[in-house]
Amino acid sequence: MAVQKTYEEINEKIKKGQAVVVTAEEIIDIVAEKGYEQAAREVDVVTTGTFGPMCSSGAFINFGHANPRIKMSKVWLNGVEAYAGVAAVDAYIGAGQLPENDPENKIHPGRFVYGGGHVIHDLVAGKQIRLEAIGYGTDCYPNKKVDTVITLDDVNEAFLFNPRNAYQNYACAVNLGGKTLYTYMGILKPNLGNAGYSTSGQLSPLLNDPYYKTIGIGTRIFLGGGIGYVAWNGTQHHPNVPRGENGVPLSGAGTLAVIGDLKQMDPNWLVGLSYIGYGATMAVGIGIPIPILDEEILHYAAVKDEDIYCPIVDYNEGYPYNKPIDLGLANFKELKSGRITINGKEVVTTPQSSYPRAKIIAETLKQWIARGQFEITRPVASLPSADADIVFKSIPERSPNGLAENSRNRRN
Repeated sequence: MAVQKTYEEINEKIKKGQAVVVTAEEIIDIVAEKGYEQAAREVDVVTTGTFGPMCSSGAFINFGHANPRIKMSKVWLNGVEAYAGVAAVDAYIGAGQLPENDPENKIHPGRFVYGGGHVIHDLVAGKQIRLEAIGYGTDCYPNKKVDTVITLDDVNEAFLFNPRNAYQNYACAVNLGGKTLYTYMGILKPNLGNAGYSTSGQLSPLLNDPYYKTIGIGTRIFLGGGIGYVAWNGTQHHPNVPRGENGVPLSGAGTLAVIGDLKQMDPNWLVGLSYIGYGATMAVGIGIPIPILDEEILHYAAVKDEDIYCPIVDYNEGYPYNKPIDLGLANFKELKSGRITINGKEVVTTPQSSYPRAKIIAETLKQWIARGQFEITRPVASLPSADADIVFKSIPERSPNGLAENSRNRRN
């Protein structure tokens, strides 16, 4: 008899402390030992995790009113401007926003030592933040200036809302040029001096559910150390890309917009970052549970690093100028080994995301579920998925120089 489970059945087991929960790393060995059918019968939930820079992130904050009241038209938090064109005392601060006095790249490469991601981290860490605001004054909001100190506890509401997180696969970035490049994929040394990559591979949420069969709008997740939800598909969500026969996209595809209460998050999982020569951003921790409703879902959730391929992209001319420079594909087992071969040259790999911290997230979520503290949710709506007639392709054969034959880099 085919394996069939429901969300309700799994949640009932979670409530009773009877659910079998494993991480996306652990399920690989379980499947190898017991096979897909038996593993699908025994395992109820597989947990995933990722921790790395996610630029399209930020927070909405309602500051509460001063006395007299003010309609804020400009807002700064520790000198970093937050967008105030929302309502009287609402603002949105983006992770990549910089202070107005930041020299940026006027003296290249810029240092970008503090930005919106750092402000969010400091808020969650309980630090005092200088709030400056100005307004033009109205009959109902006569105040024209506020300059005070706040903490996260002082504001009415604060919630993380990230328009694009948890990218489903991403490029491996290299530099074919003769000078050092400073990018959001880190520092890329000239003449194939290194190769930057960024996802947690076999632990990454959307790589374990490539067709978004269980991850959708309303899915409860681990977000920034607290509980959050998938709010929508993320910006640049583009599922219609070539995929391997295992369903895993061969380039960047799906993304998630996520939301959660900033006041119950942890500064260890929302960390401001500075990228030399590029800008400020924030590392975000996300973990998503995958209910094993049937054997098919388990097949996807047991994906291995060696079966996840990403395009190798030149960031000297290929990426910035959209030039079709074919450097083939690399799989995540190769990337995590520390070296890959490109054009016959052995190249050191430099991860931008943290696999050890992704493991902690997946394990933490596993413990929350096992203790009955976290139930899974059925999505209220599905994310846009790949068209039914999308062309699947086998992973290209590897040529002696390490390149994938007949592959083509694609960016979104």
